[in-house]
Parts: sequence; structure tokens; C-alpha cells
Amino acid sequence: MGFIELLLIAVGLAMDAFAVSVCKGLSVKNLELKHSALAGLYFGGFQFLMPVIGYILGSRFEMAIKSIDHWIAFGLLGVIGFNMIHEAFSEDEKLDDDFGVKNMLMMAIATSIDALAVGISFACLGVDIIPAAGMIGIITFMISAFGIRIGHVFGTRYKAKAEFAGGLILIMIGLKILLEHLGIISF
Repeated sequence: MGFIELLLIAVGLAMDAFAVSVCKGLSVKNLELKHSALAGLYFGGFQFLMPVIGYILGSRFEMAIKSIDHWIAFGLLGVIGFNMIHEAFSEDEKLDDDFGVKNMLMMAIATSIDALAVGISFACLGVDIIPAAGMIGIITFMISAFGIRIGHVFGTRYKAKAEFAGGLILIMIGLKILLEHLGIISF
């Protein structure tokens, strides 16, 4: 997997955290740097941790699933992508200005479950997990911190578009993995 694909996956995975960050930014009356830093640390930290956990789990079963690994990667990325697109059109996000540990931990876990599945895909594809998870974590940190600011300034105007774009990116990368394995395309 190349740098551009990894970058696109990182951006795609960060879109859930971005959407939550935008809503949190919208709810904060007196925005401070600590709000952006907290969102970035929680969301970026869990987006780093979850692919590593997924990779470890996926590596344990690698030999058993080697012949269908491309289908697993395609399926997981496709499901995650379609779920993000579905969320882009729903109104589930609530405004909440609580940056306490319990609240942030719950949101960080919820927004990083898809990164766990991507980690399983990475194990199937033989991706070097630490640099990949590092990129995902750093990108998510930056996007989440920026999302707090955007939400505070612009409101939820970009939330749905970001989730839709993130979902579409993940679906396209999953499709590319499958088509490359089947020999239909090569990059």
C-alpha cells in the first residue's frame, strides 16, 4: 500500500472524528486552545491505537484468511464507507460541550471502531502497522483539532460533506484493493 492510499485512508477515517469535533466546537461558548488539543489527543490517540489492536487480531488469523484477504479488506472498507455515507445524511449528532474524560473517552472509542477494522485489513495486506497507525493518528489529531475551530466558527455546515467524502474514499480504496488483486487494474 502506497503513501497516497495510506493518506487517503487516514483522512477517510478521521472524518467521523471531524464530524464530532465540529459539533463539539459548535457547542463551546468560550473556545480555548485546550478544547482543540483535547479533541485532537483523544481522537488521534484512539485512531492510532485501534488499527494496532486490529492488526494484532488480524495477524493471529492471517494464515487462515490469506486466500480471501482482499475480499475481507474490500468488505470492511466498503461497510465502513457506506456506514459513513449513511451517517452523513442522518441527524444523530447532539451538541455537547462536555470535555470530561468519560465523555471524550466514549466518543473517541465510538469514532475509532472503524479504525479497528482497518487494522485487520492492514494485517491481511501486510501493511507496516506502526507508520500507518502513526499517520492515521496524526492526521486525525490535526483534523479533529481543526474541526473544533470550524464548528465554533461555521457550525455544522461541513459535517455531512466531510462524512460523505470520507465514506466515499474508503469505498474507493477497498474497490481498488479488490480490482488490483483480481488483476483488473494495476498501479
